[in-house]
Amino acid sequence: MGASIGGDDDEAIVAINITPFVDIILVVLIIFMVTATTIVKKSIKVELPEAATGESTETTPLAIELAPGGAMTLQGEPTTFEALRAAVRAAQAESAATKVPVVAMIGADKTVPHGEVVKVMDLVRQEGVARFALNIDPAPMPAEAPAAAAGAPAAP
Repeated sequence: MGASIGGDDDEAIVAINITPFVDIILVVLIIFMVTATTIVKKSIKVELPEAATGESTETTPLAIELAPGGAMTLQGEPTTFEALRAAVRAAQAESAATKVPVVAMIGADKTVPHGEVVKVMDLVRQEGVARFALNIDPAPMPAEAPAAAAGAPAAP
């Protein structure tokens, strides 16, 4: 039947059509599902450099590694604490001239004592490098970790 222009057979619509509402809710659900993976990424909070123009900022890295047994390397070459101090001072001087910040990247074997890592961090900070990062190897989260994160006691 076609639409009628007048007459007594016009009926008022009394039912609510929820199809458009369901369509909107499904779109919102899909958006939440897609963005949830980017919101809940595993990460360590770092302070990123800012640039007024939105371009990337370069840094001068100092790659320091501590091996088991007390061996230390700087940029892959064996070094000592005195040589490390001199290299940090040279990097700071270069940074002052180029206006590029120095970042110390410290990597240590898991068997290296905590005190040795702190000693290197302290040396770097004494020379004026306030920005540093610790290299880590990402590991899968254990099954009991979500319960521990929620505040529930972990199973023995």
